[in-house]
Amino acid sequence: MDSLNPEHPPVTMVPAPQRRRIWKFWGTALWGLIGFAAMSLGQIAVVVIFVLLQGEPIGFGEAIKAVAGSGLALSLSVVAGLPATLAALWLAIRLTSTPIAEYLALRWPPWKDAAIGAVGLVAVVMGWELLSRVTGRTSSPDFMVDVMKSARSDGALWLLTLGFSVAAPVSEEFLARGFLYYGWSKTFLKVPGAICLSSLVWTALHLQYYDWFSFSEVFSLGLWLGYLRYRSQSIWLTIVLHGLNNLAAVAQSIYLAGH
Repeated sequence: MDSLNPEHPPVTMVPAPQRRRIWKFWGTALWGLIGFAAMSLGQIAVVVIFVLLQGEPIGFGEAIKAVAGSGLALSLSVVAGLPATLAALWLAIRLTSTPIAEYLALRWPPWKDAAIGAVGLVAVVMGWELLSRVTGRTSSPDFMVDVMKSARSDGALWLLTLGFSVAAPVSEEFLARGFLYYGWSKTFLKVPGAICLSSLVWTALHLQYYDWFSFSEVFSLGLWLGYLRYRSQSIWLTIVLHGLNNLAAVAQSIYLAGH
């Protein structure tokens, strides 16, 4: 039998490598929109529950203002957006053959990149802080100070800190620097275009800011985090730095709210 003849070994069928599918420009944009919609629905669900608990029918606009003025409701809204975003991104990536860990860069960064990222973040933040003082602007938006006062009165300061420093960074980084960046970087945009466009989308998520100065600051932070995502190939680094930046902003707002 040829199968037992060393001169004629059995033919081993090696399966062809599976071609990995990646959502390209429009697919990434569409699923990114779905991810944002999921995040918004998770947050709006808190608004609906909040309105129902009021016991009195009020308009949606009034409900939004009421939630924005409630530290507890806003905290729960931010936290609720996280599982909804993760579910949408999981479905989008599951439909491809690319592992989620690769798509979202779920790997720890080198210590050198972590150090560079931290130093760069401090430089960017301090640069904008200095510019803010020179131009006579307030260090923290008034609405943030009001939210901290409300959260303190509701006994939800810890929950608000958790939402802003953990839930929001995870949701936003997975969506912007994880999913959007990876898909767009494989298109005609390449890495530079993916960093810029994903940073622009991330800036648009911060609707609580209402002036070009604040938008420019957020966009510059997005560019730095995007570069770190490319350099380190790690989403955990951008999540940690994003969270630390938010934590510092929360601490500053708490301090201002107490004075």
